[in-house]
Amino acid sequence: MTGRNSDSHSRRLKAYRKGHVSEFLAAIALMFEGYRIVQRRFKTKQGEIDLIARRGDLIVLVEVKARASQDAAVNAVTSTAARRIEAAGDIWLARQKDASRLSIRRDIVAVMPWRWPRHFPDAF
Repeated sequence: MTGRNSDSHSRRLKAYRKGHVSEFLAAIALMFEGYRIVQRRFKTKQGEIDLIARRGDLIVLVEVKARASQDAAVNAVTSTAARRIEAAGDIWLARQKDASRLSIRRDIVAVMPWRWPRHFPDAF
């Protein structure tokens, strides 16, 4: 690749890696809070969920945002993104044998440079 295509590919690869690292850090932070990560990058035609965590009968659909500040991270989750995550969560939940007793919450984990990830429960 040369020129603009190479630059574009390089930026996409860097963003992809940053996303994986951010999700890894978010998963560690959630595990320290007592959650078990049951799924990473759950993809459907309706949308994708970065992390699905569980603590008891609580299922948490987690959107991970790597941003310079926690406000930027929280504000980066649009209403469209929230609807897509909710739709994907419904699909995931329908596949669970114990779905009838589970409750679902939608959270954000903000990953900021040189700081411990910040968890925002019931964020959207």
